[in-house]
Amino acid sequence: MMENDRKNDLPIIQWYPGHMKKARELVEENLKLVDVVVELLDARIPAASANPMLREIVGDKPRIVALNKKDLADEKMTKRWLAYFRAQKLPTAALDSVTGKGMKELLALIEKAAKYRTERLVSKGVAARKARVMILGIPNVGKSSLINRLAGAAKAKTADKPGVTRAKQWIRIGADVDLLDTPGILWPKFEDPAVGLKLAFTGAVNDEIYDLENVAHLLLAALRRDHPERLRERFKFKEMLPASTEELMEAVGRKRGCLLKGGRINFEKVQHILLSEFRMGKFGKISFEAPPMEAAEEVDGG
Repeated sequence: MMENDRKNDLPIIQWYPGHMKKARELVEENLKLVDVVVELLDARIPAASANPMLREIVGDKPRIVALNKKDLADEKMTKRWLAYFRAQKLPTAALDSVTGKGMKELLALIEKAAKYRTERLVSKGVAARKARVMILGIPNVGKSSLINRLAGAAKAKTADKPGVTRAKQWIRIGADVDLLDTPGILWPKFEDPAVGLKLAFTGAVNDEIYDLENVAHLLLAALRRDHPERLRERFKFKEMLPASTEELMEAVGRKRGCLLKGGRINFEKVQHILLSEFRMGKFGKISFEAPPMEAAEEVDGG
């Protein structure tokens, strides 16, 4: 994935704080109370942000996939992911929970899936009631922002740091749907180091638990390889980019005035700039993952 230099090895990133275990237990305890589950994924990394533990927990409960942060992802790649999930008979919508784009489509999918479930219950003699929905996702994927949008008010606590929402709460979504909010949960071990790296790029894991220098370097290397024009535009390089990522990191530091005494580069400041600006979409719409080849070929063919 990265160039052959001193930062060639992918960092081992693991983050499973104590409250994550409690969050899993909370989901398992309350899953029987809901009719439909919405799995919220990051549109830039739908595979890496899909918690394999959630699929195991949810089982055969009706599931909807929501690709959030579509405003930060490559539009063509998002379309391919939509086709991929829909080919698996999973109702799927792409959205931006900050601006509200895609909310109507998602709500329609929720109401359709929930209505089917509640009508089946009534046919079996269960008293009619509001449909119940649970939204699940890893930390910092935008779950609280989505819930606030659906509820039409700031009902759920939001923050930039992953792992803020920790207790369950019922929230009214329209006249016929109640939503059970639960904390974001990760899984105990990332089998593929590249998964942990992508989660670090997008801010799904706490910045304090990994080597910031290494991750920022790998992000810059990936951008330099796949989106050099974005780097030239963002940092106003008039000539070709420097030959190595180390030289590019130094050049970015000088462009941004990240200087210490004696004209040395404050690399820590440069690293924070790169990660924060990428997460805010300052480099344009970028996706790090493509769907499995068979789905991609199906979409490209027609």
